[in-house]
Amino acid sequence: MRSGEAVKFGVLQFFSWPERRVALDTVFDRALQRIEIMDRTGYDAVWLAEHHFSSFSVCPSVHIVGTMAAARTTRLRIGTGVSLAPFYHPLRLAEEVALLDVLSGGRVNWGAGRGFARVEFEAFGVPPEESASRFRETVEIVLRAWTEERLSFAGKHFRFDEIEVLPKPLQQPHPPVWMAASSEEAIGWAAGRGFSILMDPHSEHGEIGRKRRLYAEKLAAAGYSDTGRDIPMARLVALGDTAAEAAEVARRGARWIVDSYFGAQHNPVMTRFTPAAADPVQRYLDEVILHGTPEAVTDQIRRLREEIGLDYLMAAPLSHKTFMLLTDKILPQLG
Repeated sequence: MRSGEAVKFGVLQFFSWPERRVALDTVFDRALQRIEIMDRTGYDAVWLAEHHFSSFSVCPSVHIVGTMAAARTTRLRIGTGVSLAPFYHPLRLAEEVALLDVLSGGRVNWGAGRGFARVEFEAFGVPPEESASRFRETVEIVLRAWTEERLSFAGKHFRFDEIEVLPKPLQQPHPPVWMAASSEEAIGWAAGRGFSILMDPHSEHGEIGRKRRLYAEKLAAAGYSDTGRDIPMARLVALGDTAAEAAEVARRGARWIVDSYFGAQHNPVMTRFTPAAADPVQRYLDEVILHGTPEAVTDQIRRLREEIGLDYLMAAPLSHKTFMLLTDKILPQLG
């Protein structure tokens, strides 16, 4: 945990297209304008969310959007939140992320994840039961492609012999790496390999704290330390001039998430976050979303910093007003 009150701030940038109310290019224009604001203020990074076949987020390539973000910024780090590794050929993934690192002047934060949407696995022809093995093999190949002059590899899914993968990343030996980890198995695997983790936006605050403690224990057991690591905790945020206004923003956001994520195309993965008897929208309001006035949410962040070690907030703003209030009112106090 950092000394004093400082909290590092990033933004988990979704590209939501609710009810398709605006032209699609407006979604990207608004996101890029927001990224330019982040670069001028005190944010550490934008983390770009990759999704496929859903209007919940219409960014199928975080690497292409990352290049646009890099061209409009000078200091902001460009995070992938995440590259959905099982859906890529690993050599192509290594090339694209390395190219983004070169073009951004060495500002890439590489986050990788397995994915969870059934429709994505079916459309890309990836058996869901292979998601873990494909993900882990792809991560290994990407890291070796970045650090070895010529890559030879023989695994369950891929085989290469003396391949030179270019370009190499500008950051050496490679960009900083995070693994998206929500389940205990994923946390244990990441810790056992010494990887830092990205923590999900759907778990309750207390559950995030429990997982954070488990990660620290698993790291120590594997001979690693969490000292000095950035462990971004993704938290949905809704702000307003009044508590009632913020609660309404939070409720609309929770309903959008539930309608987008809890259909059959995502089961059974997403349903593990919400008990069968619980109202999923109310659960988001009560236990997941940080919502209220800027003063109230500032106090919530301070409390969570003490209770669960939240010292890197990867905020997912549920409205543009939320983003601006976060930037103007909370970031100057805690960042």
